[in-house]
Amino acid sequence: MNSVSIIIPMLNEAENIKNLLDHLMENASDKNIAEIIVVDGGSTDASVEIVSNLKHIQLLHSKKGRAKQMNLGAKAATGNILYFLHADSFPPKDFDKYIIQEINKNNLAGCFRMQFESNHWWLRLASWLTQFSWRACRGGDQSQFISKELFHEIGGFNEGYTIYEDNILINELYARKQFVVINKKIKTSARRYQEHGIWKLQFHFWAIYIKKWLGASADDLYLYYNKHIA
Repeated sequence: MNSVSIIIPMLNEAENIKNLLDHLMENASDKNIAEIIVVDGGSTDASVEIVSNLKHIQLLHSKKGRAKQMNLGAKAATGNILYFLHADSFPPKDFDKYIIQEINKNNLAGCFRMQFESNHWWLRLASWLTQFSWRACRGGDQSQFISKELFHEIGGFNEGYTIYEDNILINELYARKQFVVINKKIKTSARRYQEHGIWKLQFHFWAIYIKKWLGASADDLYLYYNKHIA
């Protein structure tokens, strides 16, 4: 029987994490969820205390870095389907059923289309584009489901990447022609765009994408991100 292990990397998410965990439990069937694993990367706010006080949530501690955190969560997962989710992204109702339906059709990896919580025309357009299968429209905010077997075959997330780790895994999946976009919307926060400015942040995201395409190393990408976005 298929079951989904939800894995959430966390770092200073006190404002979001309880709302997300409540949302997950309210919008999925218990019989389909093996466990919810939150992997903290060294939060200094109340995130750990909040999660610790919630029943039926498995809390793990990891070195900082989403790739490290998600790989640790994957090692602890008991479900045959891994579902990686950012702490500020809220999947659609019955997300577990949609994921299992795809696995049953032998679509072993994929994501949901995305909807930013913003009415800005560019973010609405960017959200609309995520329904298509184009590689350039993919990103970690759309969440990522993958069979545990395929995840281990690929080798998990590349821990050499402090950023862009989602895209490295997605590249592997596209190379194997093993990726599907579920035409249901996951709602994600636009807070980083609001903090930095939409055009400024979008420019830097494009710059990182192009730098990687031109052969930039993991360290080069992190230095750029740390300088312009972090």
